[in-house]
Amino acid sequence: MADVKMMEAGEMQGSETSSGNNVMCLLTDPEGEPLGSSLYLPQNVGPPQLQEIVNKLLSNEERLPYAFYISDQELVGQLGAYLQKNKVSVEKVLRIVYQPQAIFRIRPVNRCSATIAGHTEAVLSVVFSPDGRSLASGSGDTTVRLWDLNTQTPLFTCSGHKNWVLSIAWSPDGKYLISGSKAGELIIWDPQTGRQFGSPLTGHKKWITGISWEPAHLQAPCRRFVSSSKDGDARVWDVSLRKCVMSLTGHTLAVTCVKWGGDGMIYTSSQDCTIKVWETTQGKLIRELKGHGHWVNSLALSTEYTLRTGPFDHTGKTYSSPEEMKAAALERYDKMKGNAPERLVSGSDDFTMILWEPSVSKHPKARLTGHQQLVNHVYFSPDGQWLASASFDKSVKLWNGITGKFVASFRGHVGPVYQISWSADSRLLLSGSKDSTLKVWDIRTHRLKQDLPGHADEVFAVDWSPDGEKVASGGKDRVLKLWMN
Repeated sequence: MADVKMMEAGEMQGSETSSGNNVMCLLTDPEGEPLGSSLYLPQNVGPPQLQEIVNKLLSNEERLPYAFYISDQELVGQLGAYLQKNKVSVEKVLRIVYQPQAIFRIRPVNRCSATIAGHTEAVLSVVFSPDGRSLASGSGDTTVRLWDLNTQTPLFTCSGHKNWVLSIAWSPDGKYLISGSKAGELIIWDPQTGRQFGSPLTGHKKWITGISWEPAHLQAPCRRFVSSSKDGDARVWDVSLRKCVMSLTGHTLAVTCVKWGGDGMIYTSSQDCTIKVWETTQGKLIRELKGHGHWVNSLALSTEYTLRTGPFDHTGKTYSSPEEMKAAALERYDKMKGNAPERLVSGSDDFTMILWEPSVSKHPKARLTGHQQLVNHVYFSPDGQWLASASFDKSVKLWNGITGKFVASFRGHVGPVYQISWSADSRLLLSGSKDSTLKVWDIRTHRLKQDLPGHADEVFAVDWSPDGEKVASGGKDRVLKLWMN
C-alpha cells in the first residue's frame, strides 16, 4: 500500500524528469520517524509538491500545512537549488524533515492600544488567563491586579500580601489565580470578584520562586498546585482544602523553579545544581537529574504552553462542565505531544542549558551552549518544535526543541532580555528587555518583525494572549501596556 502511494506521489511530479536528475529522499517527522520508504524526487520539487506528497502519504482528510527542513535549514525553493547552494552530494539519501504548521495564523502586534496606570511600584509579572479573556499582574506594591480587556481599564485590585508579589499563576480552567510573595505566603484569588478564597496559605519560610498547576487533563476541576521557595522546599496545595497536602523536601539549597508535567510528575530545579523529579500521589522523589556544575535557575517543559492553556485554544470555545474541559484538555495534550516523550530544558548560572527527556533517561540528551551571560528565561514554542532563551547577554537564541541544536541568534536589544513569549501559532516570538522595548521576531526568517518602544524604563514582564490578539507588558515605569495588531 505504501509503495502504491509512493508511486502515486512520485507521479504527481510529472514524468518528464529522468532518474539522472532525481534525488533519493527520505521524509521523516521531527522525531526522525520515516514516512514510508525512500523515494526518488525530481530536483524541481519544492515545498508545494512536498506538501502534496506528505498529505497524501499521511492520508490527511483535510490538507494540512507543513514546512520542510534539511539539516535544520528550511527548504524554501526547489531541491536542486538547495543541493547546488549547499554543495550536497546526491549519492546519499537526503533526509527531509516535515514539520506540521498551525492551520491558523497570528498577526504580529504593531501598536500600543492602551497604557494603564494603577500599580504604584514596578510591575513584576503579567499573565493572561488560559482563555485569553482576562489579564492579571503582580507588583512590588504588594497587590495583584485584574484588568478588563474590553474597556482596557483596571477591574480589581487584590490586596492581601504584605510584601512584593513575585509570582502569579492561573489555574488551567481559569477558575483560580494564585499569587506568591517575597514574605513566602500564597493567596488564592477568585478572578470573577477579585476576592480572596480563605486566608493566605503559609508554610514556606522564605520567598516564593515559582508556582505551577496540576494539568487540567489530569484533574478537572483544577484543585492542586505546587509552589517552590528560597527555603529549599516545594509544597503541593489543595485549593478546596486550602492547605498543604505534600512537602517535597530534599534539595539542600533554594528551589529556583517548579513545573508540573503533563504525565503527572513535578520537576524542581535548585541552587544545589540538581533537578529532582517527584511523583504526586505521595510526594516521593523518583529521579535526580545531574549535569549542571552551577546553580540551576530555570526550567521549561516542551508541553508547557498546552498545559498552561488547558482546554482553551485560539478559537475561543467555551465549556459547560469540568468533565468536558478535562476531555478537551486531554485531546489537546495528546495531539501536541504525539508519541514523543515530554522534554525538559534547564538553564544554569554557568550560561549553559541542558535538554532532558526525564521519562526516558536521567542523562542529558543535549547540552546547549552559546550564551555569554546568565539565561533569564527559557520557553518552548506551543508546538514544541522550537526553544527560545533570553539572556543578560542582550540576545535571544533559538534552538531546535527536539534535538537542542542551535538555530539562530536574535540581536537587536541593547540591554539584558528578561522575558519571552510565543504567539499561539509558534511563528512569532516576543521579547521584553531592560532597554525599555519589546520586540517581535519572525521564527522563519530569524529577523526582527516589529520594534515596540513606548515604556519609559525596563520591561520586566511580557505575555502574548493565547487567542493571539493582544500582548501585555509591564516593568519599572509601573504602567501596564496593551498592544494589538
